Amino acid sequence: MAQRNTKAKKRTGMWIFLAVFTGFVAILIFGSLRTVQAECSLCVEFRGQRQCRTGSGATPKDAEAAAQRAACAVMAAGMDDSIACQNARPQQVSCTG
Repeated sequence: MAQRNTKAKKRTGMWIFLAVFTGFVAILIFGSLRTVQAECSLCVEFRGQRQCRTGSGATPKDAEAAAQRAACAVMAAGMDDSIACQNARPQQVSCTG
């Protein structure tokens, strides 16, 4: 009888864990989807290289900054280059949202 009680407790604990975990994942997914309201695509030229990327954010300005950071991450070597690239004027900017 003690074995049955222990097995039932383990199953109940497992179901509770799965329910809590599923709820946490759902909150993360829906929370991140709600904040994405704009998407921008742009191209950046830096030191003879050209990269085009897409970024998303709560505002078009945030989305544009995310796209530029992504493009500069490929071209910049070090912090100084990264800052200089992010300050470069982007080309072919198109935003939705």
